[in-house]
Amino acid sequence: MSATRSEYCVIACAEAWRGAGEILASPMGLIPSVGARLARLTFAPELLLTDGEALLTTADGTVEGWLPYRQHLALVTGGRRHVMMGASQIDRYGNQNISCVGDWEKPRRQLLGVRGAPVNTLNNPTSYWIPRHSRRVFVARVDMVCGVGYDHAGGARFHHVPRVVSDLGVFNFATPDRSMRLASLHPGVTVEEVREATGFALAVPDEVPYTRDPTPAELRLIREVIDPEGARAREVDH
Repeated sequence: MSATRSEYCVIACAEAWRGAGEILASPMGLIPSVGARLARLTFAPELLLTDGEALLTTADGTVEGWLPYRQHLALVTGGRRHVMMGASQIDRYGNQNISCVGDWEKPRRQLLGVRGAPVNTLNNPTSYWIPRHSRRVFVARVDMVCGVGYDHAGGARFHHVPRVVSDLGVFNFATPDRSMRLASLHPGVTVEEVREATGFALAVPDEVPYTRDPTPAELRLIREVIDPEGARAREVDH
């Protein structure tokens, strides 16, 4: 039972919450959401999931508790939440942009706006999901800093960017200068493809592993329980 690229992306996202304990998972996007639910059903049973508003839920959406706003803020500002956000741009130090393209005083394109990105990144671990890895997204320098990277964090107590997952591989910042490093390739992808699709020089180890295979039990959960309609293939169709 071979896995598709989208299913490797689900596994890579799920791994962001391995060993996290009882923290709030805030996945944004379909594949991160499938990954968080998979983690909860398998290796991270203490993970807290929500309905996006005020209720704590199980992986199948069953309500199991209430999360009042004051408690949500305590989790958000105290390092007890791990967000996985998207990025219109991300640079080699993990700065993220979701606000505008071009000079912010006169942008070529207006996007979502800064929103909660600074609070997320300075107060709790924040990873990123990029469904289409390209030089338009992986840029040398973001046009505007929304999510804060390692060169702007200023020693914030809970700042941490554990990983970036794209449709090509997994990346982290485990380098002396906290610049982006290629951590794993999804099967079928080469280092050359990743370099060609990235707008800055990545740190690349001599031996790059492949993203781990999903187990048969994980594939069954993804295909039959969490996403039986196959919506994941609409985010990553190869």
